[in-house]
Formats: sequence, structure tokens, C-alpha cells
Amino acid sequence: MLTSGDVIDVDLGIPIGSEAGFPRPVVVVTAQLILDQQPTLIQVVPLTSTIRNFRSEVVIEPQQSGLAHISAAQCQHIRAISTARISQPRGNVGAVKLRSMREVLALLMDLD
Repeated sequence: MLTSGDVIDVDLGIPIGSEAGFPRPVVVVTAQLILDQQPTLIQVVPLTSTIRNFRSEVVIEPQQSGLAHISAAQCQHIRAISTARISQPRGNVGAVKLRSMREVLALLMDLD
């Protein structure tokens, strides 16, 4: 079962323009209350090993996330995906990084 903050590998397909695409790790940001119901659609934030220091990105360390390198969670690229896209789990970003990501998502969407 998925947990909020899980880092999983997915295939996002061929990107158009500046979209995140291709096989890559992503962070599951769907609320745990929803994940507990085993949905077939979840919300994810793509990760990249290119660190740009954008305000819309959160740096993720490799320790517990299962990543090989420091990466940036590209909150500006949040998207819904089918759980059928999941190829393998890696780890979890932890509560602090997940909270940071959700704060950036709230800022991007002008939520309180």
C-alpha cells in the first residue's frame, strides 16, 4: 500500500514543452486518508537531479528516499497519474520534506 511521501518510479510518458516526462522517480503527495482507500489515481510530484534552486522546488536528500543523488521535487509539475504507471518503490521523503512540499503546493495554488 502507498504512503504519503513515498518515492516511486513511474513512466510519465513523452513530455510536451517543459513538462516532466520519461521514466523517473516521483513523490506521492496524495493525502493518506485517500491512499488508505486504495485509489487508482494519485497525485505525484516529479523529481529531478538538476538542482535549480527555484522557490517551487524542494531539495530531497538521498538517505531514506532511496535516491542515488540529491534531487529536487518539482512541485510546479504536480500531476495526477494512474497507479498502473508505478514500476517500483524506492523509499519515503519523510514528514518534514513532505510538509515542505505541501507548503510549496499551497503557495502555487494560492491555498491557505
